[in-house]
Amino acid sequence: MGGKPPQGVVRLAEHHIVTAFDDELKDLSRSVAEIGGLAEQLIDRAVTALARVDAEMAQAVIADDRKIDRRQREVEEKAILLIARRQPLARDLREIVAALRIANDLERVGDLAKNIGKRVLALQGQLQPQKLVHGVEHIAALSLEQLKNVLDAYASRDVEQADAVWRRDNEVDALYTSLFRELLTYMMEDPRNITLCTHLLFCAKNIERIGDHATNIAETVFYMVEGQQILEKRPKGDMTTFANAVPGN
Repeated sequence: MGGKPPQGVVRLAEHHIVTAFDDELKDLSRSVAEIGGLAEQLIDRAVTALARVDAEMAQAVIADDRKIDRRQREVEEKAILLIARRQPLARDLREIVAALRIANDLERVGDLAKNIGKRVLALQGQLQPQKLVHGVEHIAALSLEQLKNVLDAYASRDVEQADAVWRRDNEVDALYTSLFRELLTYMMEDPRNITLCTHLLFCAKNIERIGDHATNIAETVFYMVEGQQILEKRPKGDMTTFANAVPGN
């Protein structure tokens, strides 16, 4: 009466606590993965809407960004509750911090896709040279590939795959710089192209920034697994000062 519980009962209780915490961490990771899937779909649809100048699809992209915003807030709430209830340390704490960071990056990716949708609405009625549109699609394909690969790296806790994404960031930058120069040439050749090319330039910049967020996620995966930041300087392409300064929204 009033004595300590048997050692077996204590071990069983500790096991249940650890198992429950592991399940909560897995649920948090699944929630982040779901946001990643939504972000990928939104990018793909935004670029498709741009290529087709599809106003209806663009409106849907703008509306669906709210789903990502809502999911990001849910991840934030789950993470805060986990920290408050479990008081995690070391790797477990890094898992939760990583989920917060990645969800935030993905929320920004959704915003950038939404910005492309808004540009599509502004482009209605304007003829788009397919060569320029293909240039934007090319950058989008690489940025989307980077995002998919880094989300796979997060799901599998694969540092090598994350590092590969991190090292390819300069490829997206180089494509953006090349397209920027091409758009600038079109504007100089005929002032009537200025409005169209400006909208395409903003779309391209949004896509380039999506690549930056994929690189951010790669750095977060490295931190989560290794417990330290990447010490090397982030690789960047040969971007002109003006092209790099163009805002993305």
